[in-house]
Amino acid sequence: MPSRIIEGDLSAKGLRFALVVGRFNSFISERLLAGALDALTRTGCPDDAIEIVRVPGSWEMPVVVRELAGQKRHDAIICLGAVIRGDTPHFDYVAGEAAKGIGQAAAESGIPVAFGVLTCNTVEQAVDRAGGKGGNKGFDAAMTAIEMAQLMRRLRQG
Repeated sequence: MPSRIIEGDLSAKGLRFALVVGRFNSFISERLLAGALDALTRTGCPDDAIEIVRVPGSWEMPVVVRELAGQKRHDAIICLGAVIRGDTPHFDYVAGEAAKGIGQAAAESGIPVAFGVLTCNTVEQAVDRAGGKGGNKGFDAAMTAIEMAQLMRRLRQG
């Protein structure tokens, strides 16, 4: 058994969060936002430690995440949105570039970024993952952000 295990816990007390929320497919992203806020509230995050930044859609998230991460005002960033496949390859470009850009911003900044952007084939799949039978991926993304923020805090303290 290793002599030391370092991991994050699920307490949002003392942490600050930015939520980057896409307006495109807002009937989904608003449900994801409600789930994320529920998770943050349940784990002790006060309202004044949460900043919501609205963007047109998932494509615009990477530049905003990079800016927020560079400001070093938040312990973690949570991205929430939905890209739903249509009849053209547009889905592939938007979903792929959003994921790549958000991941790159996290890696370069050292600020945890939770990816709560749904990439679904159908509206029904998106609804299921935004509070339906598949749970709420916004809630899940917030819990990931909390755990990662706590883990990074512990790692930086040595």
